[in-house]
Amino acid sequence: MSKDVAVLGVGMHPWGKWGQSFISYGVKAAQDALKDAGVEWKDIQLVAGGDTIRNGYPGFVAGATFAQALGWSGAKVSSSYGACATGAQAISVARANILAGLCDVALVIGADAAPKGFFAPTGGRRPEDPDWLRFHVQGITNPTYFGLYARRRMDLYGATQEDFAAVKVKNSKHGLHNPNARYRKAVAIEDVMGSVLVADPLRLLDICATSDGAAALVLSSMDFARKHTTDPVKISAVSTVTPVYPNDIIEMPNLATDSKAGVGLPKIGFKESIAHRAYEEAGLGPDDMSLAEVYDLSTALELDWYEQIGLCAAGDAEKLLRDGETSLGGRVPVNPSGGLACFGEAVPAQAIAQVCELTWQLRGQADGRQVEDAKAGVTVNQGLFGHGSSVICTV
Repeated sequence: MSKDVAVLGVGMHPWGKWGQSFISYGVKAAQDALKDAGVEWKDIQLVAGGDTIRNGYPGFVAGATFAQALGWSGAKVSSSYGACATGAQAISVARANILAGLCDVALVIGADAAPKGFFAPTGGRRPEDPDWLRFHVQGITNPTYFGLYARRRMDLYGATQEDFAAVKVKNSKHGLHNPNARYRKAVAIEDVMGSVLVADPLRLLDICATSDGAAALVLSSMDFARKHTTDPVKISAVSTVTPVYPNDIIEMPNLATDSKAGVGLPKIGFKESIAHRAYEEAGLGPDDMSLAEVYDLSTALELDWYEQIGLCAAGDAEKLLRDGETSLGGRVPVNPSGGLACFGEAVPAQAIAQVCELTWQLRGQADGRQVEDAKAGVTVNQGLFGHGSSVICTV
């Protein structure tokens, strides 16, 4: 049985700091996706919402929140949360319902209204919660972890701060012509190196911002899609894997790794397993990908992802970047959207936005940032507490 579902429509609310409700952002993205798909709101049989934890109770039940805002229609709803992988969780729910024959067409929505500055812990006292502990006991914000990962890369592979800065330069060029990006300004190596030091060795321009924004997809069965279009973009795989014990690399928000005393390491590490599972499901490999959208919470993490999704061997990411292979016009452009470097982080929307970008690229509609002759693309990101997220789209 085919595991493909069609991406009939995509829509986004531009990223920024708009001072409005996340609901209004999600409704705008959903309306754009419905228009793009050529279907009516009343035709939607399932609303799969990506939850946000910083916007009160409506954020915890995002599926119903968006269904009400669009106008109660009797559609089924689901609400999912997986931190940065929330969007992939929502996509997976919609896809599973379609493949199981429980619905023909679904609307997936993720939206966020983020606070100013770095993310802070949610309220309450929870000394058994690693996320609460790392903030309240050790004062560890997200960029602290990003800095540790960057220092690890420098120690293992000889990466330099200039290499990290070059990632930002590349992504800023890619995002220049993306109308949904928050930051649409080219930067130079000197700009990055001259920005304030945040978490050694990373500087302010090495780290993504927090943003408001929304993204939405209309997904359908292939039979339903053929009644509306002749050649839809397809989701051919969704990976939502967790680690295999023991995970010997520190993962945010944990304060320690798993013990590997007496237990052998798994054949493939957690981050490597995320896209690997998607490749297996799609029957494709890294060499089949025309482009990738990866979760560049920091510039150094983008380099890690090159290796973890199989674009190159461990330690070769810097060479891939320097040779221009991950830039537009290169062998496999990475983050042609501009990535988080140009968007900032709108948690429940981001994995959905990655699929929006793949869809525009595979349709040939990514004006100003088009990857030539794009046939397949992969997304990857990771949510707190071991949420993997990867989607493969094909034509």
